[in-house]
Amino acid sequence: MGGNAVIGILGRRLRLGVVGGGTRSFIGGMHRQAARLDDRYELVAGVLSGDPQTALAQGRELGLPKGRAYPSLLSMLEAEAMRPDRIDVVAIMTPNDSHFEYARLALRCGLHVICDKPMTNSLEEAEALHAMVLKTGLVFCLTHNYTGYPMVRQARAMVEGGQLGTIRMVQVEYVQGGKASENDPPPGPGMPWRFDPKRGGPSLVMGDIGTHAHNLLRFITGLEVEELAADLGSVVPGRRVDDFAGALLRLENGGRGSFWVTQAAAGVENALRIRVSGQLGSLEWQQELPQVLVWKPQEGPAQTLTPNGPGCLPLARRSSRIVKGHPEGFPEAFANLYSDAAEAIAARIAGVEADPLALYFPGSADGLAGLRFVTAAVESSRRNGAWVRCGA
Repeated sequence: MGGNAVIGILGRRLRLGVVGGGTRSFIGGMHRQAARLDDRYELVAGVLSGDPQTALAQGRELGLPKGRAYPSLLSMLEAEAMRPDRIDVVAIMTPNDSHFEYARLALRCGLHVICDKPMTNSLEEAEALHAMVLKTGLVFCLTHNYTGYPMVRQARAMVEGGQLGTIRMVQVEYVQGGKASENDPPPGPGMPWRFDPKRGGPSLVMGDIGTHAHNLLRFITGLEVEELAADLGSVVPGRRVDDFAGALLRLENGGRGSFWVTQAAAGVENALRIRVSGQLGSLEWQQELPQVLVWKPQEGPAQTLTPNGPGCLPLARRSSRIVKGHPEGFPEAFANLYSDAAEAIAARIAGVEADPLALYFPGSADGLAGLRFVTAAVESSRRNGAWVRCGA
């Protein structure tokens, strides 16, 4: 990720305001690191908590400029609108149920948006938000951060370049063990928002990690899931929310796929894996070894591809910051989305064309596709695994 294209286009960094992701939040720290890594943003304003006093205190703790830590999103939008140096973009990292409303308010104020996944909790909200993004012409980046890994982008470029031929089969899985314990929090005050369907969405596992697996499939193959037959539920006794989902997939080109995700596999850490098989060969990638993409052509020996190594394509090379042989990981992949979105936003502000290689970050169309997938999976499972269409 060479050079600072944003300063080259605008003569300054983008001014960023954040919503959520307080000082003790893992995902908040990831967003802020991602924004800083390539020096394309300046964090100038924020609402760090849903509690007004905590928001102000954590804004000061984070070192926000005086008077630009705000108690609520509305107060931030109103105050920033009056400033000559107002924010350019809002980053949203709040519980799922607020994504739609917060993104809608930011877009109405003419601000570009970076939003944590899933885009919304319902298909209706996703359709409305995507329509609003199209109408405004503003940049909307959805942080499916696994698409930022160089070797995931290498896989995308290889598929686009025809090296696999027609895609015939895809296997994708995302397996975690963080919710394998049987000690769920009781419902009521103090319950984590992810365990509350009104806030976390209709399926905990699908909103949390299922959307990542689905997005990874779409990003690499460029194909939509046309139909699915799914089974969702809980494997931990007594649990009231989904911790498992499995599905058979029919792709739009006639290919087939399998999908399974769980957060209840005791001892497993963060095993996101995908295999894409075409008529000319197969690609394999796993997030716990992100520097490696295995290419197994039908004719010839298997190859291990790495960032900046032999065979590395421009889309992947652009996403790597250091010389070959050195590891990059989760924060850098997250930062690739922020940096790409920054180039797109700066180009939009300046009225110039963005580098085409900067436009691979997930957007509102991807968020809408994710909600269609989740909605279809929930419906299929409700109907005991019946085939359900995922399209519009």
